[in-house]
Amino acid sequence: MTRTPNRQLAALLAEARWGNDQLARAVNRIGRSAGLELTYDHSAVSHWLKGVRPKPTVRPVVAEAFARRLGRPVTSQEAGFGPAPAGSTPGADLADLVRSDMDPSRRSMLTAGLYSAAMLVPGYTELAQRLDNANHEVRAGRTVRIGESEVETVRAMTERIAGILDELGGGHARPMSAAFLANTVMPWLQADGTPRVKKSMLAAASDLVYLTGWMAMYERAHGLGQQYFTEALTLAQDGQDHVTYCRTLRGMSLQAANLGYGPRALQYADAAAECAPAAGPRLTAFLRGQQAHGAAMVRDQRLAFTRLGQTEAALAKADGRNDAVGGYDWSAYHFHVSSVLYALGDLPGSIQAMRQSNRVRPANERQGRLHANGVLAARQWELGHVEAACVTWGEFLDDYTTLATARGDEHFDVLRQSVTAHPGSRAVRRLGERVRVVAGQKAAV
Repeated sequence: MTRTPNRQLAALLAEARWGNDQLARAVNRIGRSAGLELTYDHSAVSHWLKGVRPKPTVRPVVAEAFARRLGRPVTSQEAGFGPAPAGSTPGADLADLVRSDMDPSRRSMLTAGLYSAAMLVPGYTELAQRLDNANHEVRAGRTVRIGESEVETVRAMTERIAGILDELGGGHARPMSAAFLANTVMPWLQADGTPRVKKSMLAAASDLVYLTGWMAMYERAHGLGQQYFTEALTLAQDGQDHVTYCRTLRGMSLQAANLGYGPRALQYADAAAECAPAAGPRLTAFLRGQQAHGAAMVRDQRLAFTRLGQTEAALAKADGRNDAVGGYDWSAYHFHVSSVLYALGDLPGSIQAMRQSNRVRPANERQGRLHANGVLAARQWELGHVEAACVTWGEFLDDYTTLATARGDEHFDVLRQSVTAHPGSRAVRRLGERVRVVAGQKAAV
């Protein structure tokens, strides 16, 4: 059988300045993040260049490898593989997304979805133009009619789910959120109502979808989290909710930062700030803190510290009320200080700032404390302060035993590797014994 050489793939390889081996390694690495165990080498790429197409599930992985290398979106079609298979890219219909997420039999497939490092997001100017040109008269929906009480129900449930996230972890809270979205919110989004109520419902729904994406991100389901964030942007845009729109972009910046994409993290953070030109002091602090982290990740020390100063000044002017979703307080500020210092290479300073973050964190924020202690303990261990790290790891385990969280699992894996590699002192041996007990408890659940 005669095949047509894939000149489009060859052109992308040349643009990326990659050899066959480099592309194969990138595809294998990105595939693992999507739950695919791939073992490609240079010979597989040679076959692709000759016209052989990889499996449909692998084609978007190849495209994503080029997207991350080139810093722009790349499609399967551009790589010479034809159109991407249905449902393989972010932006799936929200109704299908939440119904799949609440179905345990399909959730593993969703959580293995691919995160796109080169997805484009409209900026404030483009958003404003779309809103100005939009027809705000909402068409009539089903015979069900919604009012302000339904909007308040969505907002109240969003706050309740945020509380459950802090108390029990995302492993319990996200399925509840997906079920409420599928069974209650989606029908209300299709229902009849006045233009004002419909707009309010869109805004309320966008806030809950954003929170669901946040939980997916913290459960290491980054492709799924990105899909939720994309849907939240659409709902916020349709509901003219600039606060949730910029809050979601800020969440996407944090996701990019967690995955190590510094330039993308800064781009999203700047876009979030641009979308909220008249933000109040707490929201301003929320946005500037993330801009500081993004600047530090691209090694712009001057800009990072300037943004931190703006964050502190704005937070000092904020009132006493902190939102359950997208809130920002002094604990979050010191966490950002720690992140900036760590990105700039100041390990002792980052540890000191994280300790301060823990000191001022509200006692009910167990999920946040768990994550902060995992980060702090790993950095103490990295600095060689093993005894202090053992104490912090013990505090981490106090919360970890009662929370269902993949982010906690990630920290626990780091802990297990640490005590296995360096079992020397008595404190480390005692910690290792507790680790084995906790591992057995988690396995039995």
